[in-house]
Amino acid sequence: MVEDGKEHPDYSVLGEHGRRCKSFVPQLTRVLAMGHRSSPNGRLRGVLRSAVLEVHDLLLAAYGPQNWWPGDTPFEVIVGAVLTQNTAWRNVAQAIGNLKRENLLEPKALLHAEPDRVKALITPAGYYNVKYDRLMNLLRFLDGQGMDLEKLRRLPLDELRAGLLEVKGVGPETADSILLYAFQRPVFVVDAYTRRLFFRLGYEWMERASYDEVQRFFMEALPRDTSLYNESHALIVVHNKDTCKKKPLCEGCCLWSLCPARR
Repeated sequence: MVEDGKEHPDYSVLGEHGRRCKSFVPQLTRVLAMGHRSSPNGRLRGVLRSAVLEVHDLLLAAYGPQNWWPGDTPFEVIVGAVLTQNTAWRNVAQAIGNLKRENLLEPKALLHAEPDRVKALITPAGYYNVKYDRLMNLLRFLDGQGMDLEKLRRLPLDELRAGLLEVKGVGPETADSILLYAFQRPVFVVDAYTRRLFFRLGYEWMERASYDEVQRFFMEALPRDTSLYNESHALIVVHNKDTCKKKPLCEGCCLWSLCPARR
């Protein structure tokens, strides 16, 4: 549907569900505009939780448990979270395999390895100079904590997240991936796939909202559950790669009945 020269989801195709969704989005936008000073009231939170959990349940039924993150140790997950920036996971898996073969998937060994050697090993992940620097920045942060990942895991969540975000080259998505998948902390990871899927499901405000606003939406809407956040993020990624692509494959989509942007 086109209004004011812009394409918008057509809520009318969803009947009563669509009318509720369309009336709900402006309420949520106003809540988010108020920042951290406000949270959804009980009724709105109930609507949020029901809607988001319905999406999660349909994705889970379609794709099954994803068992993320692929990695044998928390440190391997941390390395993968840096290497996966702006590249496909198959390339990251090759780079991690190279490091593992050379016995460098251990914090101190990687920190003190010859730079050119590490760069050559992580070349499959792309941007090897940039990613090498980011890995070293993160390793120096870990070294400042005695390379004790268990100690880091026990830090208050806000303190640990703030520390990660101070590392040059670690943004919110990378920091939260480390928190969720390496340290098993309850934070929801937001990425471009999240924005794309939920924009198409009627949450148009996500296209321009900040990372923190989108994250707050999910953490307000969903129960505070590490396993749920883990599975939800993984399923969103898988669904976008399989079906909800830049040019979506709507026929047969498991979210067809919920999607006002369906074709």
